[in-house]
Amino acid sequence: MTADDSFNRLDDDDYPAYTMGRAAEMLGTTQGFLRAIGEARLITPLRSAGGHRRYSRYQLRIAARARELVDHGTPVEAACRIVILEDQLEEAQRINAEYRRAAESVNSPTAA
Repeated sequence: MTADDSFNRLDDDDYPAYTMGRAAEMLGTTQGFLRAIGEARLITPLRSAGGHRRYSRYQLRIAARARELVDHGTPVEAACRIVILEDQLEEAQRINAEYRRAAESVNSPTAA
Protein backbone atom coordinates (compact mmCIF):
# COMPACT_ATOMS: atom_id res chain seq x y z
CA MET A 1 0.00 0.00 0.00
CA THR A 2 1.35 3.41 -0.92
CA ALA A 3 1.05 6.64 1.04
CA ASP A 4 -1.43 7.87 -1.59
CA ASP A 5 -3.66 4.83 -0.93
CA SER A 6 -3.59 5.58 2.80
CA PHE A 7 -4.54 9.22 2.29
CA ASN A 8 -7.38 8.30 -0.08
CA ARG A 9 -8.90 6.12 2.62
CA LEU A 10 -9.20 9.16 4.88
CA ASP A 11 -11.89 10.51 2.54
CA ASP A 12 -13.66 7.17 2.06
CA ASP A 13 -16.98 7.15 3.97
CA ASP A 14 -17.12 3.36 3.70
CA TYR A 15 -13.63 2.63 5.04
CA PRO A 16 -13.97 0.82 8.39
CA ALA A 17 -11.59 3.02 10.36
CA TYR A 18 -13.17 3.09 13.82
CA THR A 19 -12.99 0.48 16.56
CA MET A 20 -16.09 -0.28 18.57
CA GLY A 21 -14.74 1.64 21.55
CA ARG A 22 -13.90 4.71 19.49
CA ALA A 23 -17.24 4.55 17.63
CA ALA A 24 -19.17 4.36 20.92
CA GLU A 25 -17.16 7.27 22.28
CA MET A 26 -17.80 9.39 19.19
CA LEU A 27 -21.54 8.67 19.36
CA GLY A 28 -21.72 9.19 23.12
CA THR A 29 -23.22 5.74 23.58
CA THR A 30 -22.23 2.31 24.81
CA GLN A 31 -20.68 -0.59 22.99
CA GLY A 32 -23.82 -2.52 23.89
CA PHE A 33 -25.87 -0.07 21.83
CA LEU A 34 -23.64 -0.73 18.82
CA ARG A 35 -24.04 -4.46 19.34
CA ALA A 36 -27.83 -4.05 19.59
CA ILE A 37 -28.12 -2.15 16.31
CA GLY A 38 -25.86 -4.75 14.73
CA GLU A 39 -28.15 -7.53 15.96
CA ALA A 40 -31.11 -5.58 14.55
CA ARG A 41 -29.21 -5.55 11.24
CA LEU A 42 -29.16 -1.79 10.94
CA ILE A 43 -25.42 -1.86 10.33
CA THR A 44 -22.97 -4.71 9.86
CA PRO A 45 -19.47 -3.71 10.90
CA LEU A 46 -16.49 -5.19 9.14
CA ARG A 47 -14.35 -7.50 11.23
CA SER A 48 -10.60 -7.07 11.54
CA ALA A 49 -8.27 -10.04 11.14
CA GLY A 50 -8.52 -10.48 14.91
CA GLY A 51 -12.33 -10.46 14.83
CA HIS A 52 -12.80 -6.95 16.19
CA ARG A 53 -15.65 -4.80 14.86
CA ARG A 54 -14.68 -1.84 12.68
CA TYR A 55 -17.10 0.93 11.70
CA SER A 56 -17.10 3.40 8.82
CA ARG A 57 -18.15 7.05 8.96
CA TYR A 58 -21.25 6.15 6.96
CA GLN A 59 -22.20 3.52 9.54
CA LEU A 60 -21.60 5.98 12.37
CA ARG A 61 -24.03 8.46 10.77
CA ILE A 62 -26.68 5.73 10.59
CA ALA A 63 -25.99 4.74 14.20
CA ALA A 64 -26.25 8.38 15.27
CA ARG A 65 -29.72 8.64 13.70
CA ALA A 66 -30.82 5.48 15.54
CA ARG A 67 -29.40 6.84 18.79
CA GLU A 68 -31.33 10.08 18.30
CA LEU A 69 -34.57 8.10 18.03
CA VAL A 70 -33.70 5.95 21.04
CA ASP A 71 -32.87 9.06 23.07
CA HIS A 72 -36.43 10.26 22.33
CA GLY A 73 -37.92 7.06 23.73
CA THR A 74 -38.14 4.79 20.68
CA PRO A 75 -37.15 1.16 21.37
CA VAL A 76 -33.91 0.09 19.66
CA GLU A 77 -35.60 -2.41 17.30
CA ALA A 78 -38.19 0.19 16.23
CA ALA A 79 -35.53 2.87 15.80
CA CYS A 80 -33.55 0.55 13.54
CA ARG A 81 -36.63 -0.21 11.45
CA ILE A 82 -37.43 3.51 11.14
CA VAL A 83 -33.90 4.29 9.96
CA ILE A 84 -34.03 1.44 7.42
CA LEU A 85 -37.39 2.66 6.10
CA GLU A 86 -36.14 6.25 5.89
CA ASP A 87 -33.15 5.05 3.90
CA GLN A 88 -35.36 3.00 1.56
CA LEU A 89 -37.68 5.97 1.04
CA GLU A 90 -34.76 8.26 0.23
CA GLU A 91 -33.43 5.76 -2.31
CA ALA A 92 -36.88 5.33 -3.91
CA GLN A 93 -37.27 9.10 -4.19
CA ARG A 94 -33.83 9.38 -5.81
CA ILE A 95 -34.70 6.66 -8.34
CA ASN A 96 -38.07 8.27 -9.10
CA ALA A 97 -36.38 11.62 -9.70
CA GLU A 98 -33.96 9.96 -12.14
CA TYR A 99 -36.85 8.31 -14.01
CA ARG A 100 -38.72 11.60 -14.09
CA ARG A 101 -35.70 13.44 -15.53
CA ALA A 102 -35.18 10.69 -18.14
CA ALA A 103 -38.87 10.78 -19.15
CA GLU A 104 -38.81 14.57 -19.39
CA SER A 105 -35.72 14.52 -21.62
CA VAL A 106 -37.33 11.94 -23.91
CA ASN A 107 -40.56 13.94 -24.13
CA SER A 108 -38.97 17.37 -24.49
CA PRO A 109 -39.21 19.08 -27.92
CA THR A 110 -35.41 19.42 -28.12
CA ALA A 111 -34.95 15.64 -27.75
CA ALA A 112 -36.51 14.96 -31.16
